[in-house]
Formats: sequence, structure tokens, C-alpha cells
Amino acid sequence: MSIKTTSAPTPSLTGFTLPINAAAGGLLGYLVGTAKDAPLLGIAGGAVFAILLAFAIISFVPERRMGRLIGAVATGLAGLALSGVAGLVFGAIVGLVLSWLAYWLHTGDYRANVPVYATSGDVLWSNTFRLICGLIFFFLIAPIVVVIPLSFNAEDFFTFTPKMLALDPEGYSLKHYQDFMTNPDWLRPLKNSFIIAPFATIISVSLGTLAAIGLSQSHVPGRRAIMAILISPMIVPLIISATGMFFFYSGLGSFLEDTLHLSKDLSGYIKVILAHAVLGIPFVIITVTATLVGFDRSLTRAAANMGAGPVRTFFKVQMPLILPGVISGGLFAFITSFDEVVVVLFVGSAVQKTLPWQMFIGLREQISPTILAVATILVAISIMLLATLELLRRRSERLRGMSPT
Repeated sequence: MSIKTTSAPTPSLTGFTLPINAAAGGLLGYLVGTAKDAPLLGIAGGAVFAILLAFAIISFVPERRMGRLIGAVATGLAGLALSGVAGLVFGAIVGLVLSWLAYWLHTGDYRANVPVYATSGDVLWSNTFRLICGLIFFFLIAPIVVVIPLSFNAEDFFTFTPKMLALDPEGYSLKHYQDFMTNPDWLRPLKNSFIIAPFATIISVSLGTLAAIGLSQSHVPGRRAIMAILISPMIVPLIISATGMFFFYSGLGSFLEDTLHLSKDLSGYIKVILAHAVLGIPFVIITVTATLVGFDRSLTRAAANMGAGPVRTFFKVQMPLILPGVISGGLFAFITSFDEVVVVLFVGSAVQKTLPWQMFIGLREQISPTILAVATILVAISIMLLATLELLRRRSERLRGMSPT
């Protein structure tokens, strides 16, 4: 007895694939036509080009990778004829999108992520939902991505120049990065940020880890109330926290200067570091607490039965297993301190001016395009930290047996 299996029929080329490709081509053509002051011509030309491209690669190029390459080259050459080098780059991207869409539709891959019994409405909603998620991601990431090419602007502008849009090498320069690396107005805040953030992170990690371990014990009374108080700096509006810190740390500064006879500059650094530590502790508590959820308590009891004291048990048994959470919390605390500007304005002085403070001044007073270069560097640092967090997350899952590799 044999069981017959049925596969989804191949979608119609003329009744399904080509019309949708035409709509996508018309939308992209509208963007090009608007730039050329001919939106209607752009829509018509884009739709026709998308139909011809989809028909050609589907009919004569069954191998997808080669078809996408042909689509990118063909559309890139068309863009080169219309707008030069910039059109070549944009056209190649459009060609990749249109050719991928043609294969994705014609081969039925649009049904790959839905059950075989899903109706057409279910398939439409599934792909619409993915499109909405993609648009939200684009909405979130676009303002950050735009800053990166602007940081290489050869002019002192915050907008794209005609030479930049034409991809003319003369429109790009590293002068803003050079100004950041050589200008004392930027180097001193950078130095302050790398002084304040590490010390604030060390305090946050030390106190936050101890607090998370203590609050993870079931016999601690009022754990929920204590946890709510400790993470309140994340919830309370920052301007309110900064105002309260101003009054509290002004008294602390007077004590450090009048009683302990510390210099005003040193007391200023201490106040800012402590204030930033307060902001970073909640992140450490949350990440370490999440790591402790999967911690096996029998390991600490076994260590105690073997004669290990609490301190030795913590460093030899518990700390290695919760280390990914501790480091993750430390990275969040470091980012919080490094990017914070409101508390520094209230608690610190001009001597403790940090990089975000200098960027704030650059926007309000100097209008310095060097801010774009600094922002790009901070984005690169954030990406590296996020990659580190992902590696730590995977390591934590392996240690806790949640993933095999």
C-alpha cells in the first residue's frame, strides 16, 4: 500500500508572480521617478522593468543565485545610465530585491513558515505580519544608519551633499574623526567617560551581584519590596532622580571637601561615579537574578558539606556559573554610565564633563559635525557590546544545559 503525497502547486507566473513583482517594481520606480520629477513615469517604468526581469530569470535561469546576480547586474546598469555611480549601487540593491521576490513567489517559499493546512488568508496574514515587523525594525534602525555615512561628510553640514549622493570620493572625508582625535574639547570628555564609567561599573557589579544573590534566598523577608526599591532608578523618570541626587550629593560633596579635605575635582568625580553606580545597579540585579533562576542550589549545599566556607563556595562554585549574567549586567551598567548626560549635568561640574555632555553642548551651542563621528564610534562600541552579550547568553545556556552546543 502506497501513500500519495501532494505538494502545493506552483503559483501562476502571469496571474500571481508577475503582478506582485510589478507592484513592487512600481513602488521602487516611484522613488526613482520622484527624484527625477517624473513619479508617474517612474511607476510605469519600474512596473514594466520588474515584469520583464521576473519573467526572464524565472523562465531562463532556474538557478537562484545566478538569477539574482543577473538581476542585480541588469538593474545596476540601468541605474548607472540614469544616475551614475549612485544609481549603480541603488540599482544593484533593487535588482537583488526584485529577483529574490520573483523566486520567493514563484517557488512557493512564501508558504514555508505556515502549516500545510493554512488557508490563503492565513498565509497572507503571516507574511503581512513579517512585513510589519520588518518595517518596525527599519523604523528603529534607520535614524542610526543615516548617521554613519553623514559622519564622513567632507563639508560641515548635517545633511547629505550632492557629492555624497553621487558617491563622489571628494564628498567624503575623515576630517571629523581627525577633529575628534586631536581636539582637546573632545579628548577631555572622552577621558572623563573612560574614568567614570569603569569605576561606576565596578561598584554596580559588586553591589548588584550581592543584592541579587541575597534577594534570591527564599528566607529573606520583604524580598519583593526590597527588589522594587532597588530597581526604582530604572522606573522613576531620570530628571526626578537627577534632582534628588543633586541635593543628596551636594551634602556628600561638602563632607568630602570640608571634613576629609579632598579636592573639589576629586569629590566631583566621586559624586558622579556614585550617581552612575546607582543607575547601573538595577541592570546588574535583573540580569544576575535571571541567571540565578536556573542555578542548582544543591551545588552550594554540596560545597558546604565538603567543608567549603561561604566565600570559597561563592567564588569556586556559584560565581563561575552566574558569571555570564554578571558580565552582562556589567556591560549594561557600563553603557548606562557611558551614555548618561542628565545626572552629570546636575551632579558634576565642567571638570567632569563626559562625552555625552560634550555632544549635548555641540548640538545646542556649537553645531559641530564632529558629533556625527562620535555617534558613529559609539554605535560601533554598542554593536561590539551587543555581540559580547549574545556570546555570553549562549555560554550561559550551555552551562545551564539549555542548548547542546
